[in-house]
Amino acid sequence: MNTTTFTDFLSRHLAQHGLPEGLGSVAATLAAACIGIGAQVRLGALAGVLGEAGSGNIQGEEQKKLDVIANNILVEALRADGQVAGLASEEEDSFVACNESGGYLVLFDPLDGSSNIDVNISVGTIFSVLAKPEGALDTDAFLQSGDKQLAAGYVIYGPQTQLVITFGHGVSVFTLNADNVFVLTQSDPKVPPHTKEFAINASNRRHWQPAVRKYIDELLEGEEGVRGKNFNMRWVASMVAEVHRILMRGGVFMYPKDSRDPSKPGKLRLMYEANPMSLIMREAGGTASDTERAILSIRPQSLHQRVSVVLGSSEEVAYVDTLHLAD
Repeated sequence: MNTTTFTDFLSRHLAQHGLPEGLGSVAATLAAACIGIGAQVRLGALAGVLGEAGSGNIQGEEQKKLDVIANNILVEALRADGQVAGLASEEEDSFVACNESGGYLVLFDPLDGSSNIDVNISVGTIFSVLAKPEGALDTDAFLQSGDKQLAAGYVIYGPQTQLVITFGHGVSVFTLNADNVFVLTQSDPKVPPHTKEFAINASNRRHWQPAVRKYIDELLEGEEGVRGKNFNMRWVASMVAEVHRILMRGGVFMYPKDSRDPSKPGKLRLMYEANPMSLIMREAGGTASDTERAILSIRPQSLHQRVSVVLGSSEEVAYVDTLHLAD
């Protein structure tokens, strides 16, 4: 059985690829904070942490108690890491300055899929690490395209607590053991280019653009239709859970733009969700698009910018892009 701990992996992986030790410190801080979040998620009702917090975030969404708890755990841990110059969270109005001498910026969704907390379905934490540019820390320092990420990953709190991370040299998967230590359990997983599985919230069909309706209709026609094969649909309403399934066995995940609010090009956040998950997909052989361009190429305009997302098996992502171009 593999006994490589996350600490061992960081030491070896960073040296192998010539990455700075400071980046490893930030990754270790994130992993430790997520172990703390996982403990709170695991206790749930026993610790009185389920239910609404009675507050809202910058996007106007109601916060769960665990949203607030997870955010506080990460903010406190990252502030204590001298390598972290600043952080930005989906739950914070603006960025948070940490250490003037720090060389890294961390962006995160502290508890993705939190609408599932009270019904005991997998949730997770998503994070992204950027280099801090020269000069004073301001919002513009965080507004870097996804291809500038130095590291990205997520922790999924499910039947097992697992850490998935990339430093731009493949993807590694760690599982939390009984001693609360992340141990390497899978190296370099690959998303197959072909799939027979898709994930989308089908209840929004009436709001979709014609190209998305056409695509899903083709999938539902099965082997009698133009695609010539049967597809299965999955929908967990937790991006971490959806992406983890795709990483493990392939598939395509879609949260497309719809007609309900023309001012919003999508629901998911570019900086906290789409960018880190897109880097993981790229490093695992998958792709990610907003139906017009690669997500990793988008130049952010704001910390809480939203985008349309199609990610996973490359054949399906490319086909959806083609349908939009023809629309």
